[in-house]
Amino acid sequence: MSDAVYRDPTAPTDARVRDLLARMTLREKVGQLNQRMYGWDAYRRTPDGGFELTEALYAETDRFEGLGALYGLQRADAWSGVDHGYGPGAQDGAALAELVQRHVVDRSRLGIPALFVEEVPHGVMALDGTVLPVNLAVGATWDPALYERAAAHAAAELRARGGHVALVSALDIVRDPRWGRTEECFGEDPYLAGRLTEALVRGMQGASPDGRFAADKAPVVLKHFAGQGATVGGRNSAESELGRRELREIHLPAARAGLRAGAAAVMAAYNEVDGLPCSGNRALLTGLLREEWGFDGLVMADGLAVDRLARITGDKVSAGALALNSGVDLSLWDEGFTHLEEAVERGLVTEAVLDAAVARVLRLKFRLGLFERQGGTARPPAGGAELSRDVARTAVTLLRNDGVLPIGGHVSRIAVLGPQAATTAHQFGDYTAPQRPGTGSSVLDALRRLAPPGLDIRHAPGCTLTGRDLSGIPAAIAAAAASDLAVLVLGGSSARTPDTEFDANGAALRAVSEMTCGEGVDLAGLRLGAAQYALLDAVLATGTPTAVVLVQGRPHVVPDTAPALLTAWYPGPWGGDAIAEVLLGLAEPAGRLPVSVPRSAAQLPVYYNHKDTEYGGYVDESAEPAYSFGHGLSYTDFDWTEPALTGTSLSVDVTNTGQRYGRCVVQVYLRRLITPTWPRTLELCAFEGVGLAPGQRRTVTLPLEGVTGTVEIRVAASAAQALAVKGHSFTAPDETPL
Repeated sequence: MSDAVYRDPTAPTDARVRDLLARMTLREKVGQLNQRMYGWDAYRRTPDGGFELTEALYAETDRFEGLGALYGLQRADAWSGVDHGYGPGAQDGAALAELVQRHVVDRSRLGIPALFVEEVPHGVMALDGTVLPVNLAVGATWDPALYERAAAHAAAELRARGGHVALVSALDIVRDPRWGRTEECFGEDPYLAGRLTEALVRGMQGASPDGRFAADKAPVVLKHFAGQGATVGGRNSAESELGRRELREIHLPAARAGLRAGAAAVMAAYNEVDGLPCSGNRALLTGLLREEWGFDGLVMADGLAVDRLARITGDKVSAGALALNSGVDLSLWDEGFTHLEEAVERGLVTEAVLDAAVARVLRLKFRLGLFERQGGTARPPAGGAELSRDVARTAVTLLRNDGVLPIGGHVSRIAVLGPQAATTAHQFGDYTAPQRPGTGSSVLDALRRLAPPGLDIRHAPGCTLTGRDLSGIPAAIAAAAASDLAVLVLGGSSARTPDTEFDANGAALRAVSEMTCGEGVDLAGLRLGAAQYALLDAVLATGTPTAVVLVQGRPHVVPDTAPALLTAWYPGPWGGDAIAEVLLGLAEPAGRLPVSVPRSAAQLPVYYNHKDTEYGGYVDESAEPAYSFGHGLSYTDFDWTEPALTGTSLSVDVTNTGQRYGRCVVQVYLRRLITPTWPRTLELCAFEGVGLAPGQRRTVTLPLEGVTGTVEIRVAASAAQALAVKGHSFTAPDETPL
């Protein structure tokens, strides 16, 4: 095969794809579209600490004379059962990947390597990988540049250990925070999600003039396309009631932004849109994605989603044909795609459609350089812990403060209380690998380490995250009563344990232990465990000034009774440091809410960008959120001048009028005045964070791209303030871009 064009690394990618495709049998082509195995079933540890391949892998590669893709070779968690005693770590992950890849290439008649696909929800989901704060925390940073650096680090870690493709949640929009996967969303706003999705793609994939990926960059599969955050009742994988306009205005902009940034792939969501599940929705995957948007990248199905289509087709052969005809290129664990050869023979799908999908898989392999290099690409990059800490620090959001924070010199004794105070286990989101003992810091550990000399810190947990046991509350009351300040750390948990019962796709079948969030853990209400409220009431009753810290993966409902309240959305291993620094005033509370915080689940929905209707409130409760999208307090004050419009840009001077450094997030909203369809109350259209020293003044200039029509522009520090702003409003002429 010395004359094979596909073997020539200097040949154009498309020429290599055409040459290889022409040499493949139908069986080999079908194999390239299958991603059947759980990667952890492909190997086992040997007595000497090495790895050997399993009969399951041999059988899978023999089935189609090769392997299209392998999911989760590096994955470690309670579902896979992989831990530090069994799975690959940073030191031997690349060696395992190379061992598997050599086998795949040797078993392939044409020497076609496999794609190694890994979960990278908030860092690589593998042993010894850097764990970042969850997406909701990333949304709270309102800092795309910081996230781009974190995403680049995650990609470099993935490639260093032999992985190729990153599965990353980015496209789901929070419309009902009862959904357990709220933590995987950037927030409730499509513009904010779009900016962060762009940053994700730029950071992980980089830019290359020839379309090939650098050795430390990874193609991104954006999850989930589309509308999965709008499922009815906040129930995972439930139906969605989405009209075309709602889909396009709220649930598609982040995907559009990611694809414009160059995203290599998307994952079709579980939910249905207009009666058809996304994996079988040709109007969505072909009509919109490929024909209207011109996307020529890869579409992957979510786990077992193709086989679910048999509910409407009658059998798995026709289910596979429906998915392929609709636009899915690569399956995940399904049986349906294994029967595509039969589907071609029965006339359910043409070989031309099959070839187009195979070409997209092969093109990605050539862009990754897998035919030239197949192992890990470099040493794991340094600096992951500090990056994770930076994101966590920037995400901490101060919601309320009656002067008790930051902790001042008058405080000599602190009671650190609550079920989240002394643990790191509940600072992680779902999809997190086991951590080595001693990794990270709890709030209690960090306060003891960072507090000034002489500050006495006492601790009592008071209660557990879930349950009604009140026996620990008296000790917490005593500690609080004897202190100048109580720091009460409450919240939820997405931690999975070996006793968790999992579905075939890794979702939790029911909550066990202290699980309150994550895939499969949806809530009917948004309250914390009953004992946590009892503990809060008891501590406040002592009269000791109290700062409540929420470590959570969704906005929970907490009475607005404590003098200070701040939230840290699952901040990762070093979240304790970030929280302690903000409490002690060593860092500024820089976060802003990426979601509105409801007063109760009975209010839902409470997102800010609802339709501009003149509906009233409830008789028994306010219809307004407790804290609105974009809200976040600082330890200093800012003054803004009147904004000015110049062409397509808006400028405003911001001055730090306080005594401390601080970060202000300038938020620009539009309100449509004349429109052919009923408008939304507000729509975020630009933002920028600016850090200022005391007395410093800076001009912030924000481009207003794509804003047309008769609109009013409002500049504010949150959506709620934007509703009230009149002096900072501007009107653009009808149908003229600003």
